[in-house]
Amino acid sequence: MEFGFLTLVIFFFVLGGMIFVHELGHFIAARWAGIEVEEFGFGLPSYKIATLFTWKGTEFTVHALPLGGFVRPKGENDPNVPGGFGSASPWKRLVVLVAGPVMNLLTAIIVFSALIAYEGVPQPGKVKVDTVAENSPAQQADLQPGDVIVSINGVEVTDIQPAINIIRENLDKPVEMVIDRDGELITITATPLSNRTPQQGALGVGLTYPTRPATFIESVSGGATITGLQAAAIVYLPVALIQGAIAPDQARLVGFKGIYDLFNFSVQEDVTSRQEAAAVQSTGSGAAPKPTNFTLNLIGVLSISLGVFNLFPIPALDGGRILFTLPEILFKKRIPTEWENMVNGIAMLLLIGLMLFVNIMDFVNPAQLVP
Repeated sequence: MEFGFLTLVIFFFVLGGMIFVHELGHFIAARWAGIEVEEFGFGLPSYKIATLFTWKGTEFTVHALPLGGFVRPKGENDPNVPGGFGSASPWKRLVVLVAGPVMNLLTAIIVFSALIAYEGVPQPGKVKVDTVAENSPAQQADLQPGDVIVSINGVEVTDIQPAINIIRENLDKPVEMVIDRDGELITITATPLSNRTPQQGALGVGLTYPTRPATFIESVSGGATITGLQAAAIVYLPVALIQGAIAPDQARLVGFKGIYDLFNFSVQEDVTSRQEAAAVQSTGSGAAPKPTNFTLNLIGVLSISLGVFNLFPIPALDGGRILFTLPEILFKKRIPTEWENMVNGIAMLLLIGLMLFVNIMDFVNPAQLVP
């Protein structure tokens, strides 16, 4: 199912919103540091369509390319301009540079916290049926989403992997399962099949843990933990590639088309899962499957990626500019502005070239999407 133009519009709003939040972080930090900001632009810096208003010396403008935003501080590359970015203390410049990526990480924490609050906290010790595939042995045995598996062949089930092991040990043999369905214990018999693929599963069920409502503290701490683990994984990615821990095609860079393909795929999966759940509820044919939230998860991951990538010590990015600021903080000696501007300019050209290559590869060799 293709969603076309509407999904594309939503995608640009989401991606533009993440870039806008990043630039908003720079703006707030600059105002806090007493650095004058000449322009806060909505959209990428291009042809200025209109000036919305002026506030405390900052022009708020709209530009022709409607993707994200930008901040243009006074004296950005000139240390001789009073009240400008270049003449601010190195600590203030550091805060301004870090603020953009921090805003992206905070956005990710909010997204994942909201997901935990919505989905609840897993309760290990019980195993619940999450999904049942059509025309599967589980469906034929009347196993339903929401059923809690109490035992298999008389063995108490308290964790997912042991349950999977018992099923695999009894391929093509009937297994007796005791399930708890809305407080009622029911015994059913199902036959896991050896001719089904690993993706289909021998029984055709997805297993998960039952959940309970999350407290505010659990939601926020969980969101922060997920964000931290995802950020660490991104930082470790180059090392994992060098060590051969992951294949290059599993860690390839993607451009706008590649990100849109991921977004479109996630939206389709989420919409389809909700349509299927609504169909089950309307017919009363059983417990409705739990809707997926791939899109929100993807937004969280993209926010982390944007924040972490900008902190990499690459000239022209926030991390590269932080790298030029550190000698001034540590050794009280500033790298000549001319050198910094030259390196950043060359690096920007190289980054543009890399972005063009990555976006072309999105068409030549699209990323493989697996549900």
